[in-house]
Amino acid sequence: MSESRLHLKQSVRQLTSLANVLPQNASIDIKDQAFAAPFEPGCYIMRDAAGGIIYIGKAKSLRNRLRSYFSGVKDVKTATLMRHAACIETIIVSNEYEALLLENTLIKQHNPKYNINLKDGKSYPVIRVSTGAFPRIFKTRQIIEDGSSYYGPFPNVHAVDHLLDVLKKIYPLRKCKTLRKRAAPCMYYHIKQCAAPCCGKISDAIYQEYIEKITGFLRGETAPLVIELTERMHKAAKELSFEKAAQFRNAITAINELNTVNSVVDFDEDSRDYIAFASEGVLITWTVFSMRGGKLTGRELYRTKNAAEEHDSLETFLMVFYTQDHPPPHKIYVQKSEIAAGFTSIKQYFKEQFNFVPKISTPQEKRHIAALAMARQNALEDLRKRVKERGMGPVLDALRQALGLKRRPERIEGFDIAQLNGRHPTASLITFLNGMPDKKNYRVFKLRTVVGKVDDFAAMREAVSRRYTRMLREDNPLPDLVLVDGGIGQVNAAKSVFEKLGIDIDLAGLAKRDEEIWLPGAPGAAAEPLRLPRSSEALKLLQAVRDETHRVATTLNQKLRSKGLSLRALESIDGIGPVRAQSILRAFGSLQRIAVGAVEEIAAAGGIKPDLAALVKAAVQLEIENRRQETAAFADTEKR
Repeated sequence: MSESRLHLKQSVRQLTSLANVLPQNASIDIKDQAFAAPFEPGCYIMRDAAGGIIYIGKAKSLRNRLRSYFSGVKDVKTATLMRHAACIETIIVSNEYEALLLENTLIKQHNPKYNINLKDGKSYPVIRVSTGAFPRIFKTRQIIEDGSSYYGPFPNVHAVDHLLDVLKKIYPLRKCKTLRKRAAPCMYYHIKQCAAPCCGKISDAIYQEYIEKITGFLRGETAPLVIELTERMHKAAKELSFEKAAQFRNAITAINELNTVNSVVDFDEDSRDYIAFASEGVLITWTVFSMRGGKLTGRELYRTKNAAEEHDSLETFLMVFYTQDHPPPHKIYVQKSEIAAGFTSIKQYFKEQFNFVPKISTPQEKRHIAALAMARQNALEDLRKRVKERGMGPVLDALRQALGLKRRPERIEGFDIAQLNGRHPTASLITFLNGMPDKKNYRVFKLRTVVGKVDDFAAMREAVSRRYTRMLREDNPLPDLVLVDGGIGQVNAAKSVFEKLGIDIDLAGLAKRDEEIWLPGAPGAAAEPLRLPRSSEALKLLQAVRDETHRVATTLNQKLRSKGLSLRALESIDGIGPVRAQSILRAFGSLQRIAVGAVEEIAAAGGIKPDLAALVKAAVQLEIENRRQETAAFADTEKR
């Protein structure tokens, strides 16, 4: 085993479960925990000093809900709850609907002391599609293992009832619980709410088409049904059957209300875990969502430090997480397919330890993708808290040591140049303060000395000179570190400006291709780049600065090119001068809208004949294609 993997395995063996550490974390005030909660929807779990769960709640916005516990006058129950609460744990979900379902599951699983609702054993309704010939579709709260298909659950009972009522009117399915042959159909056939399969009035094939359309909708394929309902609604309105049209409209509304991806409750009995992680430098947080019996039964959150590659980290985590006392399920979903494909040693480990190998893969189905995304979001939220708790001090100290800087780089300024064949050359200046973007001190430059020529070094000299000449003139404090996007050429260009101005600032360049760090060396010395490990937090901070400078510079360059090209594309046509070009562009707002606009509308906007308007449209379409090719060329230039 490599040294990095050995270090990681030792570290993972000391994994800390958030569920176990929070009750003992008395140094973090419960009010601070509430005010640091995420704004996303989810469930919150309150624990007492011994770690026991005393209350489970849900919220559309976790932070807003938890903050409400510390404002205003509280009733006796809430005041008693808060006196016993020692810590708060949050679980992020995708929407309020999932929060409601998860709350229901967790309350019934843990039976918290201060929860009153949802302890009565009731469950939310599901839609059942029965087995056999001519199946029924109906709402139920009981799950019977007879081969029937179930969809849901659905907290919005009214929406379910309304939707089923409309569906039964559109698709005349049978109403009777037991299918028996009859000589004559019942009343439902005569009011057109049943196709009377008991009397042979409908074939099995046609009836099955109805079932497939409805079950397709219940699986999430809502578009065909919405289209059909919309067509029926318009037809009813044209026939002045406004009551029937309103029913179709309400059905469409009900579909939109019920059309949510449910990641916390399904009817898949296969046991499975969703494992996601988030990392920042050496910090890594793991989240495990466990689905058992079709329900999300728990979320485990672990914190450790990561000194290995992602594949080794995840493989080692699996080896430590699953033990004889905690065996793996038969399915494990992870974030990256290339990682999942490379699990050779872990599969051998599972075979030896548990006598079976679980299927490790990345999800393909929508519900599994949503569940893993939810796990990932929880890992990211915890990582955000860890970074905030720790602060960026250790990262800045690591960067100072790695680059041999004179002082801790609390203020970093970054530069990047953007241009395409010398057109609209621009430069960006961004600022990081204590390791975080300081956007109020961002600046952009329209470069003047390099218009029409490609000279990145001269462009860098102009941008750096303009920035620090003004800083010196206004007696503003200088940064601790300047980072330029590029190699030794860009570094030397900036260094020559520093020498000319007589200022002493630490300087470095970060090249994109191999993430090499270039430092200004002694005159005449051979330049050699510095290479930091990809997991280095110091390197990740430099990358964040470099990427932000690139984003700002590129955005400005594209904006300037777009502004110049729009009018040029119109004025290049005989008969279209500046006034008419402005008029057409003002009427449509963009070249893209002109390209798809009607010739008559273009003619009216510019006060021109249709033949000329057709030429305008063709010229604009050509210009858009040229611009697309230019953008691709620009991106290719940036990669090089």
